[in-house]
Amino acid sequence: MAVRDIVLDLAIRYGFQVLGALVVLAAGALVARWIGQLVDGRLQKAMEPPMRLLIVRVLRIVVMLFAVVVALDKFGFQIAPLVAGIGVAGLGVGFALQGVLGNLVAGLTIIFTKPFRVGEYVELLNVRGDVTKIELFSTTLLHPDRSRVVIPNRRIVGEILHNYGAMRQLHLAVAVPHDADLAKVLAAVGDVVSRNARVLKDPPPVIGVAQITESGIKIGIDPWVRVVDVGAADAEIYGALVEEFRARRIDLGLARQEVRLVNA
Repeated sequence: MAVRDIVLDLAIRYGFQVLGALVVLAAGALVARWIGQLVDGRLQKAMEPPMRLLIVRVLRIVVMLFAVVVALDKFGFQIAPLVAGIGVAGLGVGFALQGVLGNLVAGLTIIFTKPFRVGEYVELLNVRGDVTKIELFSTTLLHPDRSRVVIPNRRIVGEILHNYGAMRQLHLAVAVPHDADLAKVLAAVGDVVSRNARVLKDPPPVIGVAQITESGIKIGIDPWVRVVDVGAADAEIYGALVEEFRARRIDLGLARQEVRLVNA
């Protein structure tokens, strides 16, 4: 009977407080979810996904923390010492996670300043590749050999960055003899480049005499292609040049050496 009386007394004394705290937490969860969806929808087109997700999560956490504080207040907890304790603990965690926080700050800097975007080809820290992912703590590049390079964001900020953008200029070359008909050669090269579907029309390709050597004349071929077409375009253009030169009877500038026999 005594236990029943105690339970009944506790239920009468704290029941409404517990119920009120649960209602506050449930309402906080609903409000946090609603605010997150609203902000995510508003920032869908105006902000990059990593930053948008970070803002949504921070807002949800802030709303839930406020709900927890209000719920604790229902039980008569002293909020000021709790907040002070959380602040001291946060300071200690901050010192312990300096590297992680450095990557986070650098990631936010990259997202805001946008020195590069996903899909662009960049070179930095002696590595190069296509940007496939920009996260809060690291950036991932796809190397030309199809391997992945993961770079901590704090190593990127402040370094020299070469951003090629979404397209790259190829630097190809063929050699022809000194006595070759240059007009015929340049016309053949121009036809091959213009027929290739991977070559961009704007900016136009640069084709002309690049160098004159002892063995022949070097023709420079510098078309623009999308980053994803770099490897395939090289092979296609060179293969088409060989076939076109054969069809037009244009001799390639193979190295020749003249040997003279001198009678001792």
